Amino acid sequence: MPYTLFQGGRRRRRGPRRSIWALAMLVAAAAGLGVFTSQAGQGIDRSAVPRAPVAAVGVPLIADVGRPPAGGGTAPAPLGVRLEESRDRVPLRFKRPPRSGLLFDLDTGRVLWRKDPTRTLPIASLTKMMTALVVDDRVPRGDKVRITREALAYRGSAVGILPLGRRVNVNTMLHGLLLPSGNDAAIALAQHAGGSVPRFVGLMNASATRMGLGCTRFSSPDGYRNRGNHSCAADLAAIARAVLRRPRLARIVRRRQVALPFPIKGGRLYLYNNNPLLRQGYRGTTGLKTGYTDAAGRCLVATARRGQIRLGVVLLHSRDPGRQATQLLDRGFRAARRS
Repeated sequence: MPYTLFQGGRRRRRGPRRSIWALAMLVAAAAGLGVFTSQAGQGIDRSAVPRAPVAAVGVPLIADVGRPPAGGGTAPAPLGVRLEESRDRVPLRFKRPPRSGLLFDLDTGRVLWRKDPTRTLPIASLTKMMTALVVDDRVPRGDKVRITREALAYRGSAVGILPLGRRVNVNTMLHGLLLPSGNDAAIALAQHAGGSVPRFVGLMNASATRMGLGCTRFSSPDGYRNRGNHSCAADLAAIARAVLRRPRLARIVRRRQVALPFPIKGGRLYLYNNNPLLRQGYRGTTGLKTGYTDAAGRCLVATARRGQIRLGVVLLHSRDPGRQATQLLDRGFRAARRS
């Protein structure tokens, strides 16, 4: 950024003291500009920022937004969907529409269909997408997550057999978070990654701010409580795109079922995905997450791929999210092939 240090005016004769003072000010200004530039660069490139201790608060999160991919190449597209620039290409009207919804291109952010995409609503367990992103940012592969009494005091959906006091591999816990939507897994991961649940929720909200999510706020890592926990379809589309850019998470959310090592008798944990598209065998499904509470209704973020076309759909408070997502994706793929 250009800076104007001296502007117009008559030239005045300066004595030795004023010359020395001016030189000192120039040196200080140059040093300050160098520090500013260095810090700004660290905020963009996660490789320049050392990983903070697990319990630390305030580190830059979701730091790969805008970061060039490994091995060079161009930077990935921004995560937000292009609501203003896009004209809907899928003229689909539901007899009983969701309260909010969005069909979008995962690679470009182009919107193909929308229904009140910026309406703020409770999102239930779709919250766990952000939980997974923060854990992926802060917890290395191979870490062991301790199962606490607080985690076992969960309410709602759960893995259900987590052993008190034992340590479980973070990969297994992320599967338990994202496939059966375990609230017990969400609490244990939050305590491990943030030091406490309240601190972890603070990190989630810091991530939402960093990503520019204007209608999103979190009050828990699991989404079981609706009060103070909300988002909108447009923000959830951005979160979904971020999840699929993380290889560790992308591998998990596309699995229909999995058997993993587990510290109980038999040594195996069998988990099954709640995603209706995966359960129904919808062709090309790559993820992602379901959610339900009385206040949020049935919610779904689903993604699929056909050839080089990758689409995503967000449905909030839908009467039949599996059927509606299938209809939207089918028409979206046809429209994308024609364009």
